[in-house]
Amino acid sequence: MQSIYGRIEALIKQKGMTKKSFCEQLNISTGNFGDWKRGKSTPSTNKLIEISSFFGVSLDWLILGKEPGPYMVKEQQDPYLWENGRQLNEMPLSDHEKEFIKEYIKFVEYRKNQSRDQ
Repeated sequence: MQSIYGRIEALIKQKGMTKKSFCEQLNISTGNFGDWKRGKSTPSTNKLIEISSFFGVSLDWLILGKEPGPYMVKEQQDPYLWENGRQLNEMPLSDHEKEFIKEYIKFVEYRKNQSRDQ
């Protein structure tokens, strides 16, 4: 079974990077990286998250070597959050959609006030 370090090393090679440039880009000291290789320590949780994001791999795979399964939930953004009259996906909102959202917000505020008064 491949270690966390082994998977990181494989990702570095796959990306065509040097270990030194990898360490520089992710603010990892070469001493810490060497400790990971020797098994003296392992990356912190925050560093593992940073590494998985950098390489676009799951934490399950990075830590355990498990391939993502069908049970994994992917985070999605709500398409009706908007800035300056536009959805986050850059599609413009129709006037009808804007009115619906405004009415819904008023309804939520009304319900919130009703529960406070009780």
